[in-house]
Amino acid sequence: EIIAFKTQRRPVYRLVTEMLDDALIKLPDDDKPVIHSDQGWQYQMRHYQQQLKQHGLIQSMSRKGNCLDNASMESFFGILKSECFYGEQFNSVEELEQTVKEYIHYYNHERIKVKLKGLSPVEYRTQSLKAA
Repeated sequence: EIIAFKTQRRPVYRLVTEMLDDALIKLPDDDKPVIHSDQGWQYQMRHYQQQLKQHGLIQSMSRKGNCLDNASMESFFGILKSECFYGEQFNSVEELEQTVKEYIHYYNHERIKVKLKGLSPVEYRTQSLKAA
């Protein structure tokens, strides 16, 4: 499941901090996931690392040039490209951004996965809540 995402037309630090804030709002207080990223400059900033520590989150970074360290996200990006971008032509950045937003909603709520017992990511995460 994609917990939080942000898009921006240029790389700015605020993009990462706003995405982290959105993720923290969505996650239960007792859920402390490992936050994995590449070695981008924004993830190495002291302020970002302090934010993670303040919320009890563990930071994990891929080794330089090793996409296998982040295989689950790389897999998602491959699916996104093949199901959403290949063969498509976008007439504006706004159209591209809206398409990504709609696709992530589809991916989280409707797209089933065999590895998740034929459920969507959100259905899989909430199935125990429905049984209670």
